[in-house]
Amino acid sequence: QVQLVESGGGLVQAGGSLRLSCAASGSGFIFRTMAMGWYRQAPGEQRSLVARITRVGTTNYADSVKGRFTVSRDNAKNTMYLQMNSLKSEDTAVYYCNGDVIQNGVSRNYWGQGTQVTVSS
Repeated sequence: QVQLVESGGGLVQAGGSLRLSCAASGSGFIFRTMAMGWYRQAPGEQRSLVARITRVGTTNYADSVKGRFTVSRDNAKNTMYLQMNSLKSEDTAVYYCNGDVIQNGVSRNYWGQGTQVTVSS
């Protein structure tokens, strides 16, 4: 079983920055083999991909955040990060951590509880 816990959300002015963290814990998995990503969901909208990072460190970003957000991971700390710069009102959403890992030959997907990011104009 794996738990993903996000932190770092809050209220910030447009143009400001926040850094989100996602800490993974539990048993029966090896963090460095977990493919991870950040997703967000605004009220009335579908949850969408923000950024993802593979087990070997390859990254991918939504066009809307490219050049402003950076996803990274620290395998020694079992943690993924999302550095968000030049924040816009459109970035307001609940941000979720996601991880996918094979356990006992079965692919398992996990979600964190989400953390609210609110950007004021």
